[in-house]
Amino acid sequence: MAEATFNAIKFISKGDKDFGTTVRKRVNDYFKTNKISRLGDYRIWIKVIALPLLYLVSFGLIMTNWYTANLFVFYGLWLLMGIGLAGSGLGIMHDACHGAVSKKRSVNNFIGAMVLNLAGGSSVNWKIQHNVLHHSFTNIDGYDEDIAPAGLMRFSPHQPVKPFYRFQVIYAWFFYGLMTFMWATFKDFVQLSRYNKMGLVKAQGKTYRKELFNLIFLKIIYYTAFIVLPILLLDIAWWHVVLGWFSMHFLAGLILGCVFQPAHVIPSTEFPLPDENNNVEGDWAVHQMMTTANFAPTNRLLSWYVGGLNYQIEHHLFPNMSHVHHRQVSKIVKSTAEEFGVPYYSQPTFIGALVNHAKMLHKLRK
Repeated sequence: MAEATFNAIKFISKGDKDFGTTVRKRVNDYFKTNKISRLGDYRIWIKVIALPLLYLVSFGLIMTNWYTANLFVFYGLWLLMGIGLAGSGLGIMHDACHGAVSKKRSVNNFIGAMVLNLAGGSSVNWKIQHNVLHHSFTNIDGYDEDIAPAGLMRFSPHQPVKPFYRFQVIYAWFFYGLMTFMWATFKDFVQLSRYNKMGLVKAQGKTYRKELFNLIFLKIIYYTAFIVLPILLLDIAWWHVVLGWFSMHFLAGLILGCVFQPAHVIPSTEFPLPDENNNVEGDWAVHQMMTTANFAPTNRLLSWYVGGLNYQIEHHLFPNMSHVHHRQVSKIVKSTAEEFGVPYYSQPTFIGALVNHAKMLHKLRK
């Protein structure tokens, strides 16, 4: 994706449109028949309150100065912040940035930006990377940035091999832990510049100058609140604050990486490439089925925490549908896939999904 402009891929149906048409109709009929909205209901609003509170209350306790004498508790509170941050991103921000929490765009934008600001990240960049690139061009090398780890790892068989990739199954987990840390530091600036050159910032109805100003302003607020003030006000060495902050980001990033990567980078999923005319053969809905996998569909506690993203197939087919409906809709999608002979990849357990991802990392080492 080094070009100065962005040339979108076209999906050319080869007579396989029936699955996509049928599954969309059946899911639409499900909502119409049951007279329910595709948006979030009371279940997601509970998360809107509970998960950010886990993050903010833990930080508030740190700032009381009562726990600085006990380093075990001090670092434990930062780790609770990491759990709250990852949960807020998975269970709240993700739906909001897809417009699935509220029928009001302003509410969705506020909630999405609020959670990303708590992570020190940019909602504009996130929407471009995730909503535009990842969802539109899933597992297509050169377009889907979720499988483009800056040359540090190999997530696609179409990417060049480097000697140190033989160890990626070992070190990948460390780099997953750096995900939100990179958002909070330099990645947003690099992404914003690149997306501007590709015309994707303008396509979002934004201007580069304004978004750069907003980004700098929000970073100043973020670092002031979560690093500068604790260093100034807490009775503890400054490096404990920085290490606590880093440990919070590391745990959050590790959780996010362990949820997103096993849904796409596993031995069963495919990695198609466009032809010389920038076309990919096959219907878009079938493409999503070939490149995406579910895991742990019966684990309701996990599903609650990760915002239903263990049902990645349903999310990719219906990204503007709230995750609170994934479990019921999955029954429709699975039966329709079986009817049309379309793959429906699903790993029974979360551990099994991580093992599959590790197998793929090992496979892609050469």
